[in-house]
Amino acid sequence: MAVGLGGLLAVAVACLTVARVRLRRAVVIATVRAAAQLTLVGLALRGVLAAPATTALVLAVMLTVATLTAAGRLAGFPHARRVVLTASAVGAVVTLGIVFAVPLLDRSARYLVAAGGIVIGGTMTACTLAGRRLFDAMVRRRDEVEAWLALGATPRQAVADLTRDAIREALLPAVDQTRTVGLVTLPGAFVGALLGGASPTAAARFQLVVLVALLTAETLAAVTLVWLFGAPTHIPERNA
Repeated sequence: MAVGLGGLLAVAVACLTVARVRLRRAVVIATVRAAAQLTLVGLALRGVLAAPATTALVLAVMLTVATLTAAGRLAGFPHARRVVLTASAVGAVVTLGIVFAVPLLDRSARYLVAAGGIVIGGTMTACTLAGRRLFDAMVRRRDEVEAWLALGATPRQAVADLTRDAIREALLPAVDQTRTVGLVTLPGAFVGALLGGASPTAAARFQLVVLVALLTAETLAAVTLVWLFGAPTHIPERNA
């Protein structure tokens, strides 16, 4: 494992070095953190699955870390943590509520933790992409926004086109992943279910639930976040 992962990491670092992209340190740190965190999570989940009552605590930790991570990328916005937490919570709670109310998945701690982690991770990505796209658009198209404001538009009306573009761009990865599943890639949930002994049909069913849940959660999160950021009290400066 160490040799194989080390080889993969070396290739990634070498590629960034040749391209002169200053991301090598971040890639190495991300890999080391992933190894350490997954080891700890693997040990911790043994206790969680044995004591289902702790599932809520695990999901709360996931949501907290997701919020801090995405909010850190959106420091240019006021109250970023509160907005990201609200958007991620809306996406995760509504989506998981439907999944387990129907139920599309077995109502057990094992499935709740697995689906919860995937969905919360998706809301984090959607918030980051939508927020960064909106911020960049406000900076690049500042003159356009100010022109609308000068004509009497409300702040929300002045950035309406920008918010729609931000949501669209944030959801493109999830849309492409969903429509090309099985043709371009075999996603992790499908492969994991197969390796765990599930039949191809059961694995495909689980993956389909995950993909649609992700698409729904990310849509809710992106729309909520952009709505909350979409009535700015001031337009970011180019050097913000």
